[in-house]
Amino acid sequence: MPAFRDCLIHTGMTLFRASGAHRLAAPFTRGLGAILMFHRVRPAPREHFAPNAGLEITPSFLDAVLLRLRAQGYDILSLDDALEPLRQRRPSQRPFVVLTFDDGYRDLVDHALPILERRRAPFVAYVTSGFADRTARLWWLELEEAIRRLARVDVTVGGHRVTAPCATAREKRAVHSTLYWRLRGGDETALRDAVGALAARAGVNPETVAAEACLDWAGVAALARHELATIGAHSLTHPRLAWLGAEDARREMAESRARIAAGAGATPRHFCYPVGDPTSAGRREFDLAAQLGFESAVTTQPGMLFPEHRDHLCALPRLSVNGRYQSLAALDVLLSGAPFALFNRGRRVAT
Repeated sequence: MPAFRDCLIHTGMTLFRASGAHRLAAPFTRGLGAILMFHRVRPAPREHFAPNAGLEITPSFLDAVLLRLRAQGYDILSLDDALEPLRQRRPSQRPFVVLTFDDGYRDLVDHALPILERRRAPFVAYVTSGFADRTARLWWLELEEAIRRLARVDVTVGGHRVTAPCATAREKRAVHSTLYWRLRGGDETALRDAVGALAARAGVNPETVAAEACLDWAGVAALARHELATIGAHSLTHPRLAWLGAEDARREMAESRARIAAGAGATPRHFCYPVGDPTSAGRREFDLAAQLGFESAVTTQPGMLFPEHRDHLCALPRLSVNGRYQSLAALDVLLSGAPFALFNRGRRVAT
């Protein structure tokens, strides 16, 4: 299914770029604007095995994106400034985008921030508190590093044993794809147990992975003081909330806000659902975010913002700007909203 979905997305993007149909549809499909989703911003990996490269863009591409947005007449707004017209039922006359960066990676400061400063672009940093204090695990990075180090994997995932060679880059990519989607098909405990066993066998230290990848509290606090930054909450441990019991899900959301307030000196008013697809965040989670007093919450469900979202501020869609479609032509297709009018079958609010 993932391979079929990726093929379908690639085919759709190619057809839109070739036909230009997205430009004709844009006046009807682009809505008021969009929330753009980024993860890592750093120089491109040099090796052939880089399974998480889809979550990364280069600094030069981020700069090109910001220049393109301004050249096409988009306002780059803070999340608060973007939401206020929606709340007041008086949407802006100019299209806008909001820039969001998930997880709290170090490269947001090292590589993205100088560009954001130069272009005077406000942004939201959604911080996973457990990554900042090194108590939560970036299991997808642990998985990558374990497979990189091992010549063969032998691990049990959800009661099924997976054993395969992974000495070459091709074998590593194949094993990673198999394990990743099996892990995503199981619950959070099984996922972390399996990755933990594999990481231990490969000598991968979860705390070291988090320390190398993510900002500590001093870094988050410094970012919170930046005039362009808004700090949002992204849970305690980055679980798929819909897979947890209601009380555990509530705790992940509420305590992450409290820990960020204590560690960074800024109380988050906005939330970001980990993973954020329909299997990871749904009506229960949207209601929880509202009950906890968050002013907004974002998903990873693709779509544009429309006036109708004023009644769904805890279920906001985002557009993923990622390494798989790292081109300005692809950005233009995304910003037209045309693919999502088809993907969401004409529904403006997909909840």
